[in-house]
Amino acid sequence: MHQAIPKQFIAVNGRPVIIYTLEAFENHPEIDAISVVCIDGWEEVLWAYARQFNITKLKYVIPGGKTGQESIRNGVFELEKHYERDDLVLIHDAIRPMVSAEIISDNIRVARKFGNAVAVIPCVEAMLQTEDNLISTGSYPRENLKRTQTPQAFRIGDICNLHRRALEAGITNSVASCTLKIEMGEQVYFSVGSEKNIKLTTIEDIDIFKALLAEKRIDWLKV
Repeated sequence: MHQAIPKQFIAVNGRPVIIYTLEAFENHPEIDAISVVCIDGWEEVLWAYARQFNITKLKYVIPGGKTGQESIRNGVFELEKHYERDDLVLIHDAIRPMVSAEIISDNIRVARKFGNAVAVIPCVEAMLQTEDNLISTGSYPRENLKRTQTPQAFRIGDICNLHRRALEAGITNSVASCTLKIEMGEQVYFSVGSEKNIKLTTIEDIDIFKALLAEKRIDWLKV
């Protein structure tokens, strides 16, 4: 985003992005504890915001890694010290602040039934294949594709073992927990996502987020 601070801490309507995300899990009755894998040097800022905005379920702030995979590994290895192997962990992007209670609930439901769950949405665009990013001479059937989001839920013991086996196999930079699981020869199960569960990657995404917040407030006022 070319900003002076990490995008998780950019203020939108007077609140840091990460607080919107934390509040979604704070307010969900099936979430017992929250941990954050945090950018180096921002740990105390995060704790201060948690106190300011009454995020009482935040229990652990864990150092991040050099890659997303390493950061997730740091997080789940720490949780392994405190919880049972069959307990569920929902891994979520801090910059997906519009995650709903329904998405969280369905992620938990599917993971309880099958052992893991990945929030997904249908692929509605035409999908073209390319070798050089300039031209395409082929397409891929969109009905065979899903767009992945977070949360992605796993049993703690399973996800920790997956990361250990990945290290042994030399896989160190898989783009997501679901892709790591597939790269290791395992299957994942789908739970419900949403087009509104956006990932804030660009400045334009912040504008979309503000519009979604305004729509949410209007809906609340109508109730």
